[in-house]
Amino acid sequence: MSRFSAPIAEQIWDMKYRFKNADGTAIDASVEDSWRRIARSLASVEKTPSDWEGKFYEALEDFKYLPAGRITAGAGTGRAVTLFNCFVMGTVPDSMGGIFDMLKEAALTMQQGGGIGYDFSTIRPRGAGVMGVAADASGPLSFMDVWDSMCRTIMSAGSRRGAMMATMRCDHPDIEDFITAKKDSARLRMFNLSVLITDDFMEAVKADGSWELKFNDTIYHTIQARDLWNKIMQGTYDYAEPGVIFIDRINKANNLSYCETIAATNPCGEQPLPPYGACLLGSINMARLVSDPFETTAALDEALLSDLVATAVRMMDNVVDESRFPLEAQAQEAAAKRRIGLGVTGLADALLMVGQKYGSEEAARQTEAWMKAIARAAYLASVDLAKEKGAFPLFDAEKYLATGNMMQMDDDVRDAIRKHGIRNALLTSIAPTGTISLYAGNVSSGIEPVFAYAYTRKVLQKDGSRTEEEVVDYAVDMWRQIKGDEALPEYFVNAQTLAPLDHVRMQAAAQKWIDSSISKTINCPEDISFEDFKEVYMAAWDQGCKGCTTYRPNDVTGSVLSVSSESEKAPEVDSGADVVYITEPLDRPQALEGNTYKLKWPDSEHAIYITVNDVVIGGHRRPFEVFINSKNMEHFAWTVALTRMISAVFRRGGDVSFVVEELKAVFDPRGGAWMEGKYVPSILAAIGGVIERHLIITGFIAGEGMGLKSDPQADVVAIGGAPRGKACPSCGQYSLQMKEGCMTCSDCGHSKCG
Repeated sequence: MSRFSAPIAEQIWDMKYRFKNADGTAIDASVEDSWRRIARSLASVEKTPSDWEGKFYEALEDFKYLPAGRITAGAGTGRAVTLFNCFVMGTVPDSMGGIFDMLKEAALTMQQGGGIGYDFSTIRPRGAGVMGVAADASGPLSFMDVWDSMCRTIMSAGSRRGAMMATMRCDHPDIEDFITAKKDSARLRMFNLSVLITDDFMEAVKADGSWELKFNDTIYHTIQARDLWNKIMQGTYDYAEPGVIFIDRINKANNLSYCETIAATNPCGEQPLPPYGACLLGSINMARLVSDPFETTAALDEALLSDLVATAVRMMDNVVDESRFPLEAQAQEAAAKRRIGLGVTGLADALLMVGQKYGSEEAARQTEAWMKAIARAAYLASVDLAKEKGAFPLFDAEKYLATGNMMQMDDDVRDAIRKHGIRNALLTSIAPTGTISLYAGNVSSGIEPVFAYAYTRKVLQKDGSRTEEEVVDYAVDMWRQIKGDEALPEYFVNAQTLAPLDHVRMQAAAQKWIDSSISKTINCPEDISFEDFKEVYMAAWDQGCKGCTTYRPNDVTGSVLSVSSESEKAPEVDSGADVVYITEPLDRPQALEGNTYKLKWPDSEHAIYITVNDVVIGGHRRPFEVFINSKNMEHFAWTVALTRMISAVFRRGGDVSFVVEELKAVFDPRGGAWMEGKYVPSILAAIGGVIERHLIITGFIAGEGMGLKSDPQADVVAIGGAPRGKACPSCGQYSLQMKEGCMTCSDCGHSKCG
C-alpha cells in the first residue's frame, strides 16, 4: 500500500523530491526509496554508517521527521547542489567593485539552489558624494534593482527559482524609499523586504520622539520616529511589505553574540544569520506523535519526541559535512559554528488532536511546553555529539553560557554544556513548511493554524480534461476516520476565523524556546482598521517576538481563497480559470496548428524563421512549442538552445507570457536596430516581439504588452474576464495563500521561498 494519504502528497513527492534521471525516468521507485537514499547519504558521514542508516530511515518513515526540501531532493543524488536552503551573503562593501563582487557571489549561490539574504544598509545613500568621481551615489535601491534582475535570470537548481531577502536599517537615510519601493508593482519582485528595527527606535516610537537618519555618523535628516513607523505600517497594511525584524532583540538573544553580529535573515526570516551564514532546516511532524487522538487520553508522546529529536539533530549535523557549498566562505562559516534549525510542523493539528483551541491561552501554554521539550532534547543531543565528535570550533564555554537563549536554559543542560561542550551553536528554528506539509499528508504548516479544513483542487489531465480532488487537513481527515460524520467540535478553528492577536500569542509562546526565529504569517481581516493593524505589530514587540509578518487581503495583495459555509468551510476555487497547469508535459499530438514568421534583422545576411505551434485545451489555443531556424551558422547554437528552453517552458503550462517580456527586455551592448518604426534592443527582443504577436493572434494574451511582465507572479487576467487576484506562477490556479511569510499555492505546493 502507498504511504501517501492523499493524491496531492504523492504528486508533490513525484514533482519535487523524487530522484529522476535527466530524461525524467524515475530512479526512486517509491517514497521508501527516497527515504533510504537520504538515510544512506547522511549515514555515510558516520564512522560506522551501517549503525545509523536504519535509525535515520526510521525517523524519516511515515513522515515523522521532514528534512527541508533541498535535503529531501538532493541527498544521495550525487548532484552538485547545496543541501542548505538559504544563505545570508557577505557584507556588501560601499564600493562599485565590491558591490559587483557580491553580485557574482549571489549568482553562484542561487545557481546551486540557495535563497539569499542581504543587508543593503552598508551602501551609501542616494545623492551622497563619491570620492574621486564627479558624481553622486545612486543609492542602495538602484543596486537592489540589479540584484532583482540577476535573480530573474538565474534558475535555481531543480524546479526552484531563487528567493531573496533585502533588509535595511531603520536609521538609513534611504529607508523611506526602501519602504515604498514595492508600490511599483514591477519593481523588486524577486525580493522580500524587511526593515531592521532597533530598540532605540521602538522607544522613540512609544515616546513620540525624533529620529535621526544617518550614514557613517553623518546625519542626513531628522524626522519623527512615529511618522516613520506609520509609513512602515502603511506599506505592510497596503501591500504586505516590508516586514519587521527586531534586530537588536535578535542579537541579544543570539547564543553566538560573543563572536558574530547579525544584520540580515534568510528569505523567510526564520534564520537570522551572520555574513556567509547558512540555514539548515528540518521539521518534527507533531501530528504524527499524538497518541489516542481526540480521546480524553490524547497526549503527545514525549519519549518518542525526544528520541526523534535526537536522531534529527544527528542527521542535520551530518548534513554540514555532506553538503556542497557554493562558496568556500559559506563552507567555513558552517563548519565553524555547525548551526542547525530544527523546527516543527503539524503543530495546529497536534493541538486539535489533544482537544485544544489554537490561539487560546491554554494552547499557547501547551505550545511553549512542547517547544521547551524539543529545545531540551536538541541541546542534550548536541552535547552527546560533542562528547563523541567534538564541540563546534568557536565554542567558548563561559562566553556561550553567558549569552542568548542559554541564559534561560535549565541548569542540568547548562552543566552538561559546561562539562562536555556542544556540537551545534544554535539548534532550533521554525521554517516555512508549506510544500513538505502537503507531502506529509496536508498537515498544518509549521506553527500556523489550519488554513482550511478541506478544499477542492483541480488537476489537468493529459487529455485536457480536469479532475477534482478533495484535499483535507490531516487532523480533519483523522477525525472523520475516528468519529465518522460527527460534527467538528467548537475548538476546531482555522486561519479564516482566528483573531490577529491570537496569532501573536502563539508566535510569542513558541519563540521563547526557539533560539533562531520563526517564519509565521499573522492573517488579518481585510476590514481591520489601521490602528488595530498597528497594534498587532506593537503586541509582537511587547510579547518578545523577533519579527512580525502580516497579511491583509486586498486589491493589491490579492484575496485569500474565499471560504464557504458548506463542505466544512472549504475554500472555493474558481473553476473558470483559463490558465492551467499541466501536471506532466503533454505528449506531442501527431499534428499541431501553428504559424511561421519571417524575421529579417538589419545587417544580417540571412533571415530567421520562427514557428510557433499551439495545442488546444479547454477550447483555447495555447503555445506548445517553438522552432527557430536560420541559414546563418553563427546563430545555430543559441537558436537551438532557445528553441528547446522556450518549448520546455510552454509545455509545462501556466501563464507563459512572461517569456515574451523576458526576451523583449534583452539588450545587445553592440546596439539594437530600428524595425517598423520602433527601436528593438536586440535580436532576442525581436524574437520576443514575434512570439508576442502570435500570442495576440491566437487570443492567449489580449494585446501588446499585456502578458505577464518580468515577474511571473504578477496578476493574471483570464481571457474574457476580469482580474481574479493572485495566480500561482507555476500552475496558474488562483490558489496562492500567504503562509509563514511566503505566498504558497494550495494546488501544486509552489512556494516563492522554495
